[in-house]
Amino acid sequence: MSEPQLLSAHAGNWTGDGTGVTVILPPPGTVGSGEVRGGAPATREFDLLDPVRLVDRVDAVVLSGGSAFGLAAGDGVMRLLRERGLGYPTGLGPVPIVVGMSIFDGSVAGVPPDSGSGREAALAALRGEEFRTGVAGAGTGARTGRWRGRLDPGGLGRADGAAGAARVVALAVVNAWGDVLGSEGRPLFSGEPVERPDTRFGRENTTIAVVLTDARLSKADCHLLAQSGHTGFARALHPAHSRYDGDAVVALATGEVTEDVDLDLLRAVTAEVMAEAIRAAVTH
Repeated sequence: MSEPQLLSAHAGNWTGDGTGVTVILPPPGTVGSGEVRGGAPATREFDLLDPVRLVDRVDAVVLSGGSAFGLAAGDGVMRLLRERGLGYPTGLGPVPIVVGMSIFDGSVAGVPPDSGSGREAALAALRGEEFRTGVAGAGTGARTGRWRGRLDPGGLGRADGAAGAARVVALAVVNAWGDVLGSEGRPLFSGEPVERPDTRFGRENTTIAVVLTDARLSKADCHLLAQSGHTGFARALHPAHSRYDGDAVVALATGEVTEDVDLDLLRAVTAEVMAEAIRAAVTH
């Protein structure tokens, strides 16, 4: 499914054989934070997102397959941004702040995304190429329902919402251990359950997501927004945040809406939009 760009940010995909990369490039000066709640994360530069850390900007978010191997995709994005003079200013030149999150897919046993894959996804974003959701980018090798011993659909999903003058977009790569739930709270897929699920199916999962808003927020506000993204996980995934998932959310605020925005309303909308993005990822 083809999707428009994410507010003032650019998004691009690289899709390989059973795996892929999705890159989000927000405008310069975008504030960001994030939170991990899953027990088995594969992340890059997440410590910088803590509200008490010095740097409050994020230059790119890289979502990828390949588990910890796939985090190498961020290297290609970082080099590309440095070539363009983008990044946190230092006495020796800019250092791009590139946050990465990866899911476990079949490429772990084959050829996972690398720096070249990340560069291609970032170039696709900069060129404004058609951005697709569903079985595309980082969602290419994603599956769900493993806790029942099944392989139900997964993928890359998007949903949009509004909170007063501010807009919110959620982008989620859904590769969950649990089921994806519809708005009425029942699983979207109802294949034959396994009476006693084999825990060997429970070590290849993760749902990773980005929340983007045009509101003007502080880094601490963005951290709260990321927490609300996890509320959306809990509404649309069961179980969510297991020991076997690497569930993580990054929240970005571009600050283009200068009027005051009700943060709690924004958080409530974020939870709803995230749940919708998770459902959209598997109903493509």
